[in-house]
Amino acid sequence: MNTSGLRVCSFESRKREAMKALIERNRAIPTLVHSMDEIPLKNNEQVKTFCEKLFREEIDLIVFLTGVGATALLDAVELYFPRERFLEALRKINVTVRGPKPTVVLRKWEVPIHFTAPEPNTWHDIISVWDQQGFSVTGKQVVVQEYGKPVQEFYDELSSRGAQVLPIAVYRWALPEDTSGLRNAIHDTIQNKFDVLMFTSAQQVSHVLQIAEEEQVKDQWRTAVSKIMIASVGPACSEALLQAGLSVDFESSPPKMGPLVKDALHAAPAILAQKRQS
Repeated sequence: MNTSGLRVCSFESRKREAMKALIERNRAIPTLVHSMDEIPLKNNEQVKTFCEKLFREEIDLIVFLTGVGATALLDAVELYFPRERFLEALRKINVTVRGPKPTVVLRKWEVPIHFTAPEPNTWHDIISVWDQQGFSVTGKQVVVQEYGKPVQEFYDELSSRGAQVLPIAVYRWALPEDTSGLRNAIHDTIQNKFDVLMFTSAQQVSHVLQIAEEEQVKDQWRTAVSKIMIASVGPACSEALLQAGLSVDFESSPPKMGPLVKDALHAAPAILAQKRQS
């Protein structure tokens, strides 16, 4: 199908230039909106406590959810302890990764990986791979490297299985200091200036809705969005959209930016025609 001229608003912040290039390569018109900042947590007592437990061999399992978070964790650890002491202790416990990005980091560290969650790399897939391989967390001390915000449902599931859960936050997501881009995008959506809204993280959904509410146009924005296409990078992002009462017109599989852009734009003309007739 012809994707030429489709007006796409993406809220991708970390890889905005790559996203812009992908949209242009698929002959659509990109608007990139800076929707969130990654703020490192300083003086992180959580990290210090975790390391002390790790060195005393009180940790049974660590779950790495993101590559960026794994790298940030090591940076935070090095404020308190030698890098190699930490990595050597890490090599003695069970390690689970959520997908390919933390896998790359752990291999660079030469830390063995015992379990890898398959696509779409949600916390449900982590549980599934443990169950498939007969691994129980009952009675185990489990550390989870967070990525921007707590994954409370995952923690609740671990607790229900008898694990002791220690979340480690090394950074958090914050609204950008300059929210004018978000505000402009929200008003442009209301004025029918986009055909596709593209979300690549759950936090983007939260920030868009927060700013729409601050602008006192949340209802108008929702009405406008009902006539355009919402594309999600994967299950975690889709879950956030659905919890916010928004539709998910397209979900990428695999959950990566390249397939998201290519396949969503290919599907867009038919989806938009159907939505605008209803």
